[in-house]
Amino acid sequence: MATPNYAFEKRRRELDKKAKKEEKRKQKLAAGSNGSDEVLDPAPSQQDTSPSQADRPAV
Repeated sequence: MATPNYAFEKRRRELDKKAKKEEKRKQKLAAGSNGSDEVLDPAPSQQDTSPSQADRPAV
């Protein structure tokens, strides 16, 4: 049985957090420029199409 690669998993989590934070920042900028308080539905990102991303539910 193969051993888990914890460094890879940690890096993946950090990249996920960074992408989520960037998406929230873009939403806030877009909402601020429109002058409305409604949250825009984010478009699917084209950056990462790995199977691990596809298996996760969108939050």
